[in-house]
Amino acid sequence: MSARPAPDPCSATTQQAGAPRPLIGDAEGRYRIKIVGNSGTGKSTLGKELSAILGVPYISLDELHWEPGWRVCPDEAFRAKVRAATESNPRGWIVDGDYTRKLGNTILEDTTDVIWLDPPLVLYFPRLCWRTLLRLLRRAPPCSPGCEEMLHEVFFARTSIIWWCLSNHRRVRERYAEPHRVDGVHAGGKLRRIGGWGGELDAWKQDVRRAMVLRGTQAAAADEGALL
Repeated sequence: MSARPAPDPCSATTQQAGAPRPLIGDAEGRYRIKIVGNSGTGKSTLGKELSAILGVPYISLDELHWEPGWRVCPDEAFRAKVRAATESNPRGWIVDGDYTRKLGNTILEDTTDVIWLDPPLVLYFPRLCWRTLLRLLRRAPPCSPGCEEMLHEVFFARTSIIWWCLSNHRRVRERYAEPHRVDGVHAGGKLRRIGGWGGELDAWKQDVRRAMVLRGTQAAAADEGALL
């Protein structure tokens, strides 16, 4: 006899009323997560951590969008890459980045959870500067293979990542403020804002880990019950 799927501890159907739900997922316990936020807020770091916790692949949109030498992938080819990456992982995925202008709502429509990283600029801007310095010194990997940081581009170009971070902090907040109001988890939606100085993010990740441990325990109990 095949074992019945164990209930998902992150699912809405298995949560008590008012209980915190770190992730929503779908009815089959799969997670398709999109992480958004300004440059330097920690999207890729969180994406890789969640990938390890949930056991689903991490997909960097930057790596799909930027080709070696900072060449922009043509829009149609970019969309095809993204579709191939997500459709080839039916168990779920974690996507880091936005690119809504090029992708539209393609990813958002399939997403079960949207995580908006919104820490204070004074917290993450120094981290971005340090990361950029390490990339300039070739001590950290670039955002996409073959796209090395150059000194004049970092400090003097209009596309400077440092200037981009500073000028987009407020824009990103304004972009997600209204979606968070109407589609935030507090309103029964799927957009979760995580701000603060790091404590809120750490606590949330710990809740996700606990939920996955509980899920594994429930799955083991279900398998054992099926054998009886």
